[in-house]
Amino acid sequence: MAAASSDMSFLPHRGGYRNLKVYQITEIIYDVTYVFTSRFLNHGDRTVDQMIQASRSGKQNIAEGSKASSTSTETEIKLTNVAKASLEELLIDFEDYLRVRGLQQWDAGHPRYQRMREYCKSDSIMSDCRMLRPKLNDEEMGNLAITLINQATYMLRRLIEKQQEMFLKHGGIREQMMHARLAYRNNRK
Repeated sequence: MAAASSDMSFLPHRGGYRNLKVYQITEIIYDVTYVFTSRFLNHGDRTVDQMIQASRSGKQNIAEGSKASSTSTETEIKLTNVAKASLEELLIDFEDYLRVRGLQQWDAGHPRYQRMREYCKSDSIMSDCRMLRPKLNDEEMGNLAITLINQATYMLRRLIEKQQEMFLKHGGIREQMMHARLAYRNNRK
């Protein structure tokens, strides 16, 4: 009887979510949201908790989905979609804040729109956003958050597409378990 090979593992090592650009962006979104709500909303306002929870959910569900991916592609896809939905909810909160206060939401016609988009795409946002936050007023910080959320939801849509593609190529855990079991049986003969 042949000994079981250590390379027969069918569970992939996954969970490298901290290296994902979208996860890093959602960390910044969480930080911006926390500072924004602390500076510009009343502490008794229910919106504070909702915005912080939505930003946290966006970040945490990416992490949880990534960790669950080694045993459930379905859970990974669902949690990635929950992250996207949470960020969509947060987007509406920032848009509402600007609208009801008569502040501008920057669109393609606004002179600062393109610079904000480029800044949010750059690597420098990772290092200098923390120093920049105290200098921004509520309109600037709200538009920063909106831009980051739009970029993160775009990346999450692409990530979900990639997760679906990986499922089609490699199947789910049950298929992988069956293939591993069959390979094990064939190696024992």
